[in-house]
Amino acid sequence: MTEGRGALAGLRVLDFTQSLAGPYGTQILADLGAEVLKVEVVGIGDATRGAGPYHPSDTEKRHAGYFHSVNRNKHSIALNLKDPASHEIVFDLIQQYDVVIENFRAGTMEKLGLSYEILKERKPGLIYAALRGFGDPRSGNSPYVNWPSLDVVAQAMGGINAVTGSDPAIPTKVGPGIGDIIPGMFLAIGTLAAVVHRDRTGEGQFLDVAMVDSILAISERIVYQRSFGNVIAGGVGNHQPFMAPFGIYPASDGFAAIAVSNQTYFATLCRALDADDLLADERFSTPDGRRIYRDELIAALSVHTSRFTKAELMQRLGGVVPFGPVYNMAEIAKDPHFAVRNMLPEIEIEGLSEPLSIAGVPIKMMGTPCDVRHPGPDLGADTDAVLRAAGRTPEQIRELRARGVVG
Repeated sequence: MTEGRGALAGLRVLDFTQSLAGPYGTQILADLGAEVLKVEVVGIGDATRGAGPYHPSDTEKRHAGYFHSVNRNKHSIALNLKDPASHEIVFDLIQQYDVVIENFRAGTMEKLGLSYEILKERKPGLIYAALRGFGDPRSGNSPYVNWPSLDVVAQAMGGINAVTGSDPAIPTKVGPGIGDIIPGMFLAIGTLAAVVHRDRTGEGQFLDVAMVDSILAISERIVYQRSFGNVIAGGVGNHQPFMAPFGIYPASDGFAAIAVSNQTYFATLCRALDADDLLADERFSTPDGRRIYRDELIAALSVHTSRFTKAELMQRLGGVVPFGPVYNMAEIAKDPHFAVRNMLPEIEIEGLSEPLSIAGVPIKMMGTPCDVRHPGPDLGADTDAVLRAAGRTPEQIRELRARGVVG
């Protein structure tokens, strides 16, 4: 099953993750060339398999878009982890794999008899990565360690909701599931750092990423605003609290982002929009003035931008000042940038009437390209191959299947 391509070719990951956060992290590793074997529950599989949406030609509802979006380039084995017989399979597999990754609630793998300590006894150099809502007791025993967490919980407690939205009194959820996705990214980064350390020293280790910690980390501004400026940040809407103009402005057919970070850009912006009145206004003549009179500048500039369509603003401002139209997915699909960057690759899924696009790989490497090699695996698609590689005979595999140990 080894892919044999990509910067991480040869790295083998035993992936016990489910839903979004963990699978997003392990998919990053798979996109980079690691061989990722997804361990799923017999007969059930990852919960996202049943989450949809389904293509109209998928009459059996076998292929959920959610699942394929975060499980491409992986393989699957189905095990009943509550059966001790499956543990022997895991013990054999870790001898062939470099990394174990899981995102169960704290204590789950211990109850199953598959804790880091037990696995480490059998493979001292093992890297074991855990992703949980509030972390693992081994690296800081949070009072919430046993609480379940999902995206919106991490967004709320990590501080990002409180500074999102137009009304400081009403928090707003960020649209995409960043409470899952950002921790998944940190999980991948931490795993790669542990691999580098192991390759240098031979030492494995336990690493732990908390969803709530991850959101606080990317919300770093709110920390220094409090400690340096004695300010408890609130929602600032579509504009940046320190600089102006720096935010979302109206067009006649939608909205666009404009970000002016210096005096030259401001002068260029005003000239490109025929906004000599803004350039002549002493209130806006310096960065401090634009910050102090931020609300007045936003209102005045909005009058100018709303005279143009998004396309007209792009023609005037694109490449001249930091600028970008606010796109929906239909507009993204039409823009040549995303095509030439291969950010909407298509996967062909057996039984479906047409190829379907998913989000591409944003990491571009010249020598070891990252790519989308195949869609997410069917539940247990690689069970037999994996068991054979682990030394099980066809007769033993049939017996394990008949007993419900594997699927």
